[in-house]
Amino acid sequence: MKFHEIMEMLRGTGLAGVLLRFTVAMLCGGIIGLEREYKRRGAGFRTHTLICIGAMITTLTGLYIYNEGMATDPMRIGAQVISGMGFIGAGTIIVTARRQVKGLTTAAGLWTSAIIGLAIGAGYYEAAFIAAILVLIAEIVLVRFEHFIISTAKLMTVYIEFETPAVLDTILSNFSDQAATITDIEFNKKYGTEGESCNVVFTIRFHKRHPHDDIMAQISAISGVIVVEEL
Repeated sequence: MKFHEIMEMLRGTGLAGVLLRFTVAMLCGGIIGLEREYKRRGAGFRTHTLICIGAMITTLTGLYIYNEGMATDPMRIGAQVISGMGFIGAGTIIVTARRQVKGLTTAAGLWTSAIIGLAIGAGYYEAAFIAAILVLIAEIVLVRFEHFIISTAKLMTVYIEFETPAVLDTILSNFSDQAATITDIEFNKKYGTEGESCNVVFTIRFHKRHPHDDIMAQISAISGVIVVEEL
């Protein structure tokens, strides 16, 4: 049997093609999910695997219905997966009390995992493998490049929690010494069982590039500062 004949058989909806689809879906969804699991994200290995398999069998079901003559558009069911994934993805996105938006990468990974599943269900194995590899490159390699760019950017947003309002003057003096301009500031007081504390969110623009880690270390060294976190 020639290579193209084997590929046609594997792209078909026979037993061999169906088994290969399940295997590839578990593999592609699993390797994307493992990366998220390693970073301790909410949607990890099992979630990505199940979504990829679910999307795959959705496309496969559409093809089966089409082959049985019960529908004219085999991708109509699969189209609902693309829109429906928006609800699952939205559930992984949260905005923290410190105005941080978290979960966007996970949501995008879930959506892409579903699309990969649709491609596998259609028998487009080459595109599925390439997409899975590119997703891993984006989440493992490009994240380091992104960190390098952000860590020396001229614009910085930082959350600072400190004991008393008097500490704020020292913090402002520190930014002045760094030749920085504060473009936005949000100041709050909170009262808890351990007494009163203050927190502020600064958006700062530096006149020249500064390593953000150095700025964070300088602020942490100020007496009275409790928490420093870049947003």
